[in-house]
Amino acid sequence: MPNNEIETLDDELPNDVETEAMASETEVVAEMSVEEELLACRAEIEKLKDAALRAMAEGENIRRRSERDRTDARLYAIDKFARDLLPIADVLARALGAVTPEQRADEGFNSFVDGMELTEKELYAAFERHHLLRIGIQGEKFDPNLHQAVAQIPSAIPKDHIAEVFQPGFTLSGRVLRAAMVAVSAGD
Repeated sequence: MPNNEIETLDDELPNDVETEAMASETEVVAEMSVEEELLACRAEIEKLKDAALRAMAEGENIRRRSERDRTDARLYAIDKFARDLLPIADVLARALGAVTPEQRADEGFNSFVDGMELTEKELYAAFERHHLLRIGIQGEKFDPNLHQAVAQIPSAIPKDHIAEVFQPGFTLSGRVLRAAMVAVSAGD
């Protein structure tokens, strides 16, 4: 029996011609696999380069956005506080506008009015130091981005210019904080 097993094993072993054919076929498959693998690696490299460039671009966008947010926060930090002060400035201006010439003639009252005017002047100077600027001046060209037209009236002032200011507006570092309420001239 041992001889039979050996013969069977000999029959299963390939001869030299078959071995050479299998070897050359393996080389072709190996060469194709290397080329395909190289192409796959190159595609993967391109994919990773693209992902890296996108990640770098996103990082740069985040850096720019955060810088812009910091700048905006610095410029507009007083936004709410300034909005709270505007009604006070309005009341002060209305109080000064209500003073009659007869009241001005009274020496004691005139000193009081002078103090109010000085207070108003200092308030507006503080506004300007913090880039809170008054808009809506009579005679100025009407701009719907800065002014809110509540009426159109006949006036000697040129058409589409501000004929009367009901409430001044304010900008904070170039951004409209409150639009000026105005009457626009319809012309003569």
